[in-house]
Amino acid sequence: MRGPQCPDPFADPFAAGDPPLELTTFVGRSAEFAELTAALGRARLVTVTGVGGVGKSRLAARVAAGWESAAGRVELAPVRDPQFVEYAVAEGLGLTDHTARPPRETLLEHLAGRPALLVLDGFEHLVEACAELTAELLRKLPWLRVLAVGRRPLGLAGERLFPLAPLGADEAVELFADRAREQGLEVSDGPEVRELCRRLEGIPLAVELAAGRLRALSPAQLLERLDDRFRLLSAGGRDGSPRPVPGGPPCRHQTLRTAIGWSHELCTPAERLLWARLSVFAQTFDLEAVEYVCSGDGLPAEDVLDVLSELLAQSVIAREETPAGPRYRMLDTVRAYGADWLEGMGDAARLRRRHRDWYLGLATWCELDWFSPRQGEVAARVEAELPNLRAALEFCLTEPDEAHLGQYLAGSLWFCWVGCGRLAEGRRWLARSVELDSEYEQSRLKALWVLGYVAILQGDAVPALAALRECREQAERCADPTAVAYAEHRTGCLALVTDDMARAETLLRSALDRYQEIGELNSNVLMGQVELAMTRAFQGDLPDAVRLCEDVRRVCEDHGELWARSYALYVLAYAAWQEGIQDRARDLLAECLRNAHAFRDLLGSVMVLELLALVTAAQGEPAEAALLQGAAGRIWPSVGLPLFGSAYFNAPHERCEAMARQALGDPRYEECVREGAGLDRATAVARALGRDRRRPLDALAAPRGAVPQGGGGADHAEAAADSARG
Repeated sequence: MRGPQCPDPFADPFAAGDPPLELTTFVGRSAEFAELTAALGRARLVTVTGVGGVGKSRLAARVAAGWESAAGRVELAPVRDPQFVEYAVAEGLGLTDHTARPPRETLLEHLAGRPALLVLDGFEHLVEACAELTAELLRKLPWLRVLAVGRRPLGLAGERLFPLAPLGADEAVELFADRAREQGLEVSDGPEVRELCRRLEGIPLAVELAAGRLRALSPAQLLERLDDRFRLLSAGGRDGSPRPVPGGPPCRHQTLRTAIGWSHELCTPAERLLWARLSVFAQTFDLEAVEYVCSGDGLPAEDVLDVLSELLAQSVIAREETPAGPRYRMLDTVRAYGADWLEGMGDAARLRRRHRDWYLGLATWCELDWFSPRQGEVAARVEAELPNLRAALEFCLTEPDEAHLGQYLAGSLWFCWVGCGRLAEGRRWLARSVELDSEYEQSRLKALWVLGYVAILQGDAVPALAALRECREQAERCADPTAVAYAEHRTGCLALVTDDMARAETLLRSALDRYQEIGELNSNVLMGQVELAMTRAFQGDLPDAVRLCEDVRRVCEDHGELWARSYALYVLAYAAWQEGIQDRARDLLAECLRNAHAFRDLLGSVMVLELLALVTAAQGEPAEAALLQGAAGRIWPSVGLPLFGSAYFNAPHERCEAMARQALGDPRYEECVREGAGLDRATAVARALGRDRRRPLDALAAPRGAVPQGGGGADHAEAAADSARG
């Protein structure tokens, strides 16, 4: 029976760094588009500056989308810690690196030797860190160009500034009319509309906010109310807006703040309340989260959807479709205004705690649902929620007496760090959390064993052993059988990858017995059984290894589990190869590779490529086998020590190399390996799965070039928060 299938990995639900989809029409800016494109052709660093809401991000995304070479976009607005800038850039470009090396090395390696455009959007609160990183990237990568977007320059030598002015009169009127048509309304190009756009100084966000009010107010009424707001500003507004220079017009910053404040005043009390409370979210958010975090104290939960819909209609928030479903986004300028009101109401701390509680609940729900047919949905959901999960982690690890909640959250996200290709980020949060004192030992023990697991997969044996030893000793002292089982399990995993098969088998069998005693069954437990099967296979007992993995396969199919199942298929494929059943081995490995690649599991992907190379050689295609070895060789530096430095894991590689060299000769073998090393990961996976297989390499006179790459409810939140608090 075939188990549940992962989505097509080439659809790549985890793709990052692309310009955002345009949800509304792009109005005007044709001259600025041409000028900015030309400026990038002449300078390697161009910074688009201008006031908030003037359209900097939209124009930069438009230019990047039309750029002739590879372009990646990074949103830096959600990043608060300057130390995380390079991590955010690596993530924004969709880079996956499992090692403990600094992400800057990964960036330099990824961007080396090819033209690329990097868009850094919203850097102004991190200007020093961004300037330092940008300077190094430009210095070491001669083919790189950077398009920075912010309210101030980076201040680097060679930086070309591109100040973006507001829209001209005709363009502003066109934008107003276009946004009216999106609501099914028609407005004429009359004097009221022109005067309204003039008073708003052509700032696109201000114009869109005004157009969002057309269902209730005519252009003349909008203009009258805006005049009232400007008079209030001149007298010193109640929101603390600065007065304009006497005798002169309001500055554009004041104009935008006035327009936002004016839109805010036109909101009902419930809309203003929700606007303020939404400011606690980082980047995007969904309806479930809003209903839990923002309801109560003047805003009943059953009213939230209607109020949110009104804010959407008024352009205060925007809606977008994602692999995790529909989500909402609030522009940073609008969010900042709401945050000021939330602080002024004295409710910010309470809302941040409710935000934290919701994401504790989400992580708990996702950890449970990882072991289910919804594993793919969980991966997409966590990907979408990472900015909010990070905000929750940061809150826990910086607030007094909250460390245990940070440890609980970092540990509960093990499936994200391990299963979804975020080892480096996970290790940062885990290491930071276990350094803090906590009176709730259970949360810290979980963070410790997960930290040890992550370090093992990064090839960092010494700190892994230290974390696991500390976890076991403390777990035995406080009589926590679950933590003892996990510490023993992961210590056995460490013995496995360091070739101590007898010790690995002893520890893994003991851990599995402990799991059975306490009634634990999940993806980790099944991985323990797969790892035990590996020890049996490496010691020559293939029937026992097959028995263990067939049992894992059945349990996974019963529960809809894909991730652990893929590793079971790997062992079954290894056994099929050993028994000479090459077609079966290839079929098993193909399914395994599709799943591992879709989950961004680099370790699983590269292990499969190595074994597929051997199967390919055994099937009489030595050149293709050498190419796959080259592709695997390119991936290993992003995983860690190739094949863990293990003689057992390395044996298929050596066997394949010997077969291919004998068939091809050394020069031809090396040529094919070099070609494989030129393939990016997605192309290599497509090649291995037969999606890009052409005529045999031996028939070609010269090597080919690489193919270019073109929840849970409120009860979960409260239950998880209570559980984490002990």
